[in-house]
Amino acid sequence: MLCVGCGGVGKTTTSAALALAAARQGKRVLCLTIDPARRLAQSLGLEWASTEARVVEPSLLARVGVPAEGTLTIMRVDTKTTFDSLVNQLAPDAERRDRILNNVLYRYISTSLAGTQEYMAMEKLYELRGDARYDLIILDTPPTANALDFLDAPERLVGAIDSPAIRWFVQALESSGRLSFNLVAKSTAVLLKGLSRVTGSGFLEQVAGFIKEINAVFGGWRQRADAVAAALRGPDVAYVLVTTPDPLAIREVIFFAERLRSERMRPDAFVVNRVNPKFTPDDDRVATELAAAGFANDPELVDKCKEALRDAAKNGRMDRIHLMSLEPTIEDFGVGMVAIPTFASDVYDLEALSEISTMLLGEQLPAGASLAP
Repeated sequence: MLCVGCGGVGKTTTSAALALAAARQGKRVLCLTIDPARRLAQSLGLEWASTEARVVEPSLLARVGVPAEGTLTIMRVDTKTTFDSLVNQLAPDAERRDRILNNVLYRYISTSLAGTQEYMAMEKLYELRGDARYDLIILDTPPTANALDFLDAPERLVGAIDSPAIRWFVQALESSGRLSFNLVAKSTAVLLKGLSRVTGSGFLEQVAGFIKEINAVFGGWRQRADAVAAALRGPDVAYVLVTTPDPLAIREVIFFAERLRSERMRPDAFVVNRVNPKFTPDDDRVATELAAAGFANDPELVDKCKEALRDAAKNGRMDRIHLMSLEPTIEDFGVGMVAIPTFASDVYDLEALSEISTMLLGEQLPAGASLAP
């Protein structure tokens, strides 16, 4: 199960709450996150989300109604560690593997190249999807500006390594893996020589060495990326689209739902976080309650409280107006939506997470239900 949405909509909290909900149903659940924030781990009673699988203490889970057969494991996906593991699998021998892992350019690509983080999250999911220890794996997708980034990550990363520029650079290599200025056009040789004076010849040799070594594993890498991309479209993968009532977040999640359709997939559910309550402000009640609390002689405070209440009511109305734009998509796909109300404070403990997990399972609007004010 993949929790998908643009940055800041509550994917991490939703992922953890879904994992807890499944554990309460007796499932053996693994929750994967790439978010370095401590919130997810702390909510589950762990000091830090480790790159090693860590099981949440059964005594903590029992406190929120998880039966003995239900387990919850949390793991943080480390981009470089996952990339290193992939190279280790695909390299034809230990010597070539070590040359790639120790290459300066590889160290950059494995941590900073656009698309690497998203691809490695998918790679980890692919690696663990057949693990018999788990009934369900939930992935908190990487925090990106565009919710579509992870879906394109395998093709984009392979495309970056197999780009025309890289293929052109290969032509400048001798069999030794060193740059040859004799095998390229005269103008190109001048360009490379000038670049070497700026960056140092050692840098270009590192580039040349990396390209030579990575080509030795590239066939396997492309096959693996294709397998990962195919797995994202498999029948055993579910997509939970997460948003807030913010118009930009709603627009993004609708766009992603349509993109899933174009890939012959579909969203399985929508979660809307931080929905403000709908209510009608009552000025008389504000005045009465403040008077009972001993503030009757503070008209400025009374006016400010009335104004705050009117603003809160307006926010609730606006949320429902914005959510009306999501109605046609929900009806079109015939899936459910769960609205999670705004909490007074951040979700930082197991009890609050348990409350959200109950809402996710028990307060689902049927397909086609009205979100209108």
